[in-house]
Amino acid sequence: MSKKLDVIIEAWSYGDSIPEEYAFCVPADEGHITMGPNLSPAIRWSSVPAGTKGFALICHDPDVPSRPDDVNKEGRVVPASLPRVDFYHWVLVDIPAETRRLEKGADSQGTTPRGKKPGRGPHGLRGINNYTDWFAGDAEMSGDYGGYDGPCPPWNDQIVHHYHFTVYALDVAKLKLPPRFGGAEALAALDQHVLAQGAWIGTYTLNPEIRRR
Repeated sequence: MSKKLDVIIEAWSYGDSIPEEYAFCVPADEGHITMGPNLSPAIRWSSVPAGTKGFALICHDPDVPSRPDDVNKEGRVVPASLPRVDFYHWVLVDIPAETRRLEKGADSQGTTPRGKKPGRGPHGLRGINNYTDWFAGDAEMSGDYGGYDGPCPPWNDQIVHHYHFTVYALDVAKLKLPPRFGGAEALAALDQHVLAQGAWIGTYTLNPEIRRR
């Protein structure tokens, strides 16, 4: 069993609402939503075990509708009873062993049509997030979305979404991954190399009825 890594995001209390500056979408008076500031949050970790040679950081939302039929449709809702699936918002691996913190905006400083470039960067190796799938076929937005892109749950969803920012301390410096990979591939590659892990959770909703509560 892996040990506990202490992970902290100071921008919100554990389990509380994620501020809009870290969101891909924010509420709007017209059209329900608009693009948000989409800054990657500052995140730090400690209690790193001996033998750590690298880190991986993965943010996922396990509350995404399994079917798109009702998503963002006028006069309809995404029912709370609908089965949910994972949506990866941040996939960053091969983070150097000496790293203990990523600063605010380190992996995203705004929304980027067609996505930020995946691949090797100053903080590690960027995988693609699931906006790659969401915008597939969109003439203005389609592309590979690398690095961090924040919350944008359906504005008509009956449930609040939860975002798990998980950091893994690994016994290898680099994972063996294909040139193009996402969250599922990263998790499969790191599975046998985890020395410790920890997470910070935030919530977010664009449903105006829930936001008024």
